[in-house]
Amino acid sequence: MRHKIVDKQLFKKNRKKLIKKIKSNSVVIINSNDEMPRNGDQNFPFRQNSDLFYLTGLEQEKCILCLCPQHADETKREIVFTLKPDKKTEIWFGHKYNKEEITEISGVKIVIWLEDFDKTLKNLMLNFRNIYLNQNENLKFTSEIQTKDLRFAKEIKEKFPFHNYQRIAPILTELRMVKDPEEIELMKTACKITAKAFDRVLKFVKPELVEFEVEAEITNEYIRNGANGHAYLPIVASGKSACVLHYIDNDKKCKDGDLLLMDFGAEYGNYAADCSRTIPVNGKFNERQKQCYKAVLRVFKQTKELFVPGNSIDKVNNDVNKLMEKEMIELGLFSKEDVENQEIESPMYFKYYMHGTSHFLGLDVHDVGAKNTEFKKGMVLTCEPGLYIEEEGIGIRIENDIMVDEKPIDLMKDIPVEIEDIEKIMNS
Repeated sequence: MRHKIVDKQLFKKNRKKLIKKIKSNSVVIINSNDEMPRNGDQNFPFRQNSDLFYLTGLEQEKCILCLCPQHADETKREIVFTLKPDKKTEIWFGHKYNKEEITEISGVKIVIWLEDFDKTLKNLMLNFRNIYLNQNENLKFTSEIQTKDLRFAKEIKEKFPFHNYQRIAPILTELRMVKDPEEIELMKTACKITAKAFDRVLKFVKPELVEFEVEAEITNEYIRNGANGHAYLPIVASGKSACVLHYIDNDKKCKDGDLLLMDFGAEYGNYAADCSRTIPVNGKFNERQKQCYKAVLRVFKQTKELFVPGNSIDKVNNDVNKLMEKEMIELGLFSKEDVENQEIESPMYFKYYMHGTSHFLGLDVHDVGAKNTEFKKGMVLTCEPGLYIEEEGIGIRIENDIMVDEKPIDLMKDIPVEIEDIEKIMNS
C-alpha cells in the first residue's frame, strides 16, 4: 500500500458500532469488490468495497467478512475469508495477505481460507435466523453489472430461502456519515496532497498548454505524495468547456484570456478530497472575470458558515440559490422584474447555476447520505457554488471540503482562493 498504515483500532471500533445496531441472533456478511476486466487479459486497478474497507481496512480482492456476535464459540464471532496464498500466483501477481497480516490490518483474529467458506457458512446459517446482506444503495448508483454482494445475495437466498434477510446498508450509511478522528486525519492528508497539486498547477499553467498537460501535473503530484491517485476523474476545463459540468475530455488548448476550471481531488488511504478552483490561463483575471469570480467567492464564503449541526443539504441549496440569484442580478444576467415574472418550475438562476451546492464526502467522493439528512458534528461535505455563462465563455466553481461543527471547519483553508493570491503565485 502507498499510504501509511491505518491503526486497526479504527476498524475494530467500526465493527463494534455496527454490532450494536443489528438484531440479536444475526449474521452479517459483506464481500469485497470484484476485479473488473479492462480489455484483453487486463483488469482495472482494484479498489476495495468502501463498506468492507470501513470495517476491516483490507484492500485485497476476494475477501469476505462475517460477523456473528452472539455465536457460542468466540472464535466464530468475527471471521475474514480470503484466498490462500499460492507461490505460483504470487510470482506473477505479487504478494497476497497471509493470516497474520489480515489480523494485523483488521484486528480480526480468525482468518479462514476461501475454499472453506461454504462449509463454515452452512454452520452459521443453521444456527442463526437474521442474515444481514449488503448492496450499494447510493441514490445515484446505476449499473448493468451485478456486484459481488448482489450476486451473493441471490445465491444465498436460493440455498437458504427461509431465513430473515435484512439490509445492512442503512446502518452502515448512518455510521459512515459521521467521521472518527482517524478518518478526518486521512481526509486532511488527502486535502494536503491536493493543495500541493494546486500549487504546482499555479506555477505551471500558461497559454497554449493542453488541458491534459495540466492533468498530468496533478497526477504526478498525487503519486509523488503517496496518494492512491485521483478520487474521481479530474475535470480540467478551459473556456466554454468549463460550462460542461462533468467535462473529462481534458483535450483542449488553454487559450490566452480564458479561465481554467479544475475539479480535482486526491484519494489517500481510500478517503477522498474534492476541490474546485478557477484560474486565469494567462495569470491575470480580466475585469468581467473578476466580477464573476468575486460573486461566486462571496457566496462561497457565506455558504461555508451553513455547515452546522441541524442544517441539511436541501436547506443549504435553498439558501445558496437565493444568494446566487442576487449576484446574477448584480452581474446583469437578468433583472428583478424577470425574477418576479419567472415560472416557479423554471427559475432564472438555473440557467447559470444548475447543480447542487454540496454532497457528502468520505470513502466515496459522493459519499453516503441524503439531501434531507440532518447535519451532525463530524460529518464532512463539499461546499461548491458555481456560475456558468456559456455565451461569455465563463465557467467558475469554487469548492472546499467542510467538517460540520458549531463553527464549521474548512479542511482546505490553506488552498489559495483569493484573486490576489492566485495571481501572485501564477506570476511569481
